[in-house]
Amino acid sequence: MKWLDLFGRLKCVVIGMIHVKALPGSPLGCLKMSQIIEEACWEASVYCNAGLDGVIVENMHDVPYSLSPGPEILSAANQQALAVALASGAHFIRAEGFVFSHVADEGLVHACAGELLRYRKSVGAEDILVLTDIKKKHSSHALTSDVSVAETARAAEFFLSDGLILTGKSTGAQADPKELTDVRRAVSLPVLVGSGVTHDNVDRYLGASGFIVGSHFKSGGSWSNALNVKCVNNFMTKMRRLRESE
Repeated sequence: MKWLDLFGRLKCVVIGMIHVKALPGSPLGCLKMSQIIEEACWEASVYCNAGLDGVIVENMHDVPYSLSPGPEILSAANQQALAVALASGAHFIRAEGFVFSHVADEGLVHACAGELLRYRKSVGAEDILVLTDIKKKHSSHALTSDVSVAETARAAEFFLSDGLILTGKSTGAQADPKELTDVRRAVSLPVLVGSGVTHDNVDRYLGASGFIVGSHFKSGGSWSNALNVKCVNNFMTKMRRLRESE
């Protein structure tokens, strides 16, 4: 499957984040699975009713994150994410550490493209898109400071990424519009903006293939707060207007 097979030529695909509550066994876990599932399903219904084009489910409340193998998806457990996607019928995953190593707050994350795409083929999951972060947020890229974001994008394309995700320095931080332009010129892949998109600044990123929006849809603009239905609806009302103006 390719991006066009999934989203067609829809301008600026909007993907909403569902940050499931801390799972049982994690340090902050205190809810029953039934409660966690109920809230996640409610958020999905809000996104669906507002007209979003997709969702990403993420266990971001399971801090601190670990790089050790196991059931945890965060952080960098891309094969596990792919397995979950295959089992649940999801159409894409967001993968970090696809090309080039970086140092994240949970440790050293190594490139995984070769192993990940071979695993995808071996389990028959080739219809699941692998959308890959480049110069990932919450990370130091001193190891690759001599490699530009455009060069990183070209490397990800060469290693068969299905789409690229550009972010700011941290969750909710705005991405650099110039970097978006540089990456779009460097590759022929879809390029998504993965942090910092809001109702007020979305006009700066209309060259992107899509947006992953989380913090802006939450009360107070913080990813850890409750979903704000009004913010979701206002954003999608503006997106429909922008799409119609093209």
